[in-house]
Amino acid sequence: MKQFLEIGKIVAVQGLKGEVRVEPWCDSQDFLCEFDTLYFDKGSAPVEIERSRPHKNIVLMKIKGTDTAEQAQLLRNKILYMNRDDAVLPEGSYFIQDLIGLEVTDADSGCDYGKICEVTETGANDVYHIKDLDGKIRLIPAIPDVIAEINITEGKMLIHTPEGLFDED
Repeated sequence: MKQFLEIGKIVAVQGLKGEVRVEPWCDSQDFLCEFDTLYFDKGSAPVEIERSRPHKNIVLMKIKGTDTAEQAQLLRNKILYMNRDDAVLPEGSYFIQDLIGLEVTDADSGCDYGKICEVTETGANDVYHIKDLDGKIRLIPAIPDVIAEINITEGKMLIHTPEGLFDED
């Protein structure tokens, strides 16, 4: 498992006093605003966050030591990382990066469907994309009726396959 996870990207400068505009790559702007320390360079360079706040669909952030628009401009397009140890996820929530690559098996029949290759966030519920050995993609809703068990440590997900979900045309 990766220790440092991508959480956002600095996309622009905000004002003249060194604030930056960050595009969140997480579930919510509020989650991004919870961190006092984030990282550049895949986790090797810690940066102290003086303040952050949601603004429309982005986060306005002040990074310690960045006090002018010129300094902030040098940070454009940099990726921000979080240390997974600094985050507390609600019960039953997972980092998308931990779900990618899980082996998906039918809890009832034992049929192997493939591996999760992508997660789409739809608003109502996430959708897991499962790629089989032939490269075929199947989609399953990430809802309690379908997801029986997720075991990140063992790299496995058990599902209950609703009738018709994987039926061929």
